Amino acid sequence: MSQPHAANTLQGSGTMNPRLETLQGELLTTCRRYYRDRLVSLAVFGSVGRGTAGPESDLDVLLVVRDLPQGRPARAAEFQRHVEAALSDPLAQVRSADGSLEISPVFKTPAEALRGSPLFLDMVEDARILFDEEGFMEGVLSRLRERLRKLGSRRVWLGNAWYWDLKPDYRHGEVFEL
Repeated sequence: MSQPHAANTLQGSGTMNPRLETLQGELLTTCRRYYRDRLVSLAVFGSVGRGTAGPESDLDVLLVVRDLPQGRPARAAEFQRHVEAALSDPLAQVRSADGSLEISPVFKTPAEALRGSPLFLDMVEDARILFDEEGFMEGVLSRLRERLRKLGSRRVWLGNAWYWDLKPDYRHGEVFEL
């Protein structure tokens, strides 16, 4: 088995809630216990990853796992049955103190992650990578980050929301790829 690669691409300026920090540790332990050698990467993104979570936030999680079942429903059922169920006590502690936190998992096989996803734009600057076998997800995000840099892309904030200006010098009819 390959050694896990510790990584953290978090560049946000927020402070992590200690209960959420503990829950993330429990999530990592539970995912490693259940998925074992199938787990390639585990990352937290969104407001929790940025350290800006509020009472209505969810815990956005990306799992890159080998040999996943086909289709989102089967993947979600596996996660709920073996991971989320094991986290019922830590989740209850966070919910009693911080609101109605739900885990919102996204599942990708390594091949699916290599194909990319618009979701990765939300992760390129703010992902908190908890587990990353041989730097797999960090590599995916680094390549996207470099492509965005070459295009001159920039993230534009509008209050608490943002959008990407992917190619500021875009000309009508021009085709470009991320």
